Amino acid sequence: MIAKIKGKIAFFRDHYVVVDVAGVGYKIFVTDFAMGKIAGKDEIELYTYIYVREDTLSLYGFMTLDELEMFELLISISGIGPKAGIGILSIAEPKTIRAAVISGDSSILTRVSGVGKKTAERVILELKNRIAELPGEDQGAAIADSEAIEALASLGYTVSQAREALKVVPKDIKDVSDRVKQALKNLGK
Repeated sequence: MIAKIKGKIAFFRDHYVVVDVAGVGYKIFVTDFAMGKIAGKDEIELYTYIYVREDTLSLYGFMTLDELEMFELLISISGIGPKAGIGILSIAEPKTIRAAVISGDSSILTRVSGVGKKTAERVILELKNRIAELPGEDQGAAIADSEAIEALASLGYTVSQAREALKVVPKDIKDVSDRVKQALKNLGK
């Protein structure tokens, strides 16, 4: 099992990166968020998951262990495959997904292509018992960030740009519109 890969970036395309490790190139599918982080780097380190079926062998990579664990939880649900799992993690961070599951908000999941309302509700139903409360995180802030990301995306920013801008917004700013305003200031710099 390949649990982690560190190497030079040979090249990347829309949804994957090829990482050169000692002369062997590994094609690793990544989230849109990871693609934003990869751009401009020479070397990368990713936590990986190998997806094996009789007709395919694919490698999926994640910037954090938390993303990998959420991916594994998501694909353990019937109807959610690796593409949908990557899609969900491209739209929201693991803490936002946890908050949405705990609060029963399926709207985050239905924004992913191929995930309808019934599938999103099944994900929430199956994960609700398996996801513990957010350790040290404020659920309200996670949901507010999800709404702020959606607002920034509607203004033309990518999800990666929105996430990065919201990371530097002080946690004491709770109101969604205030978080969006502050993020826009950060994006304007």
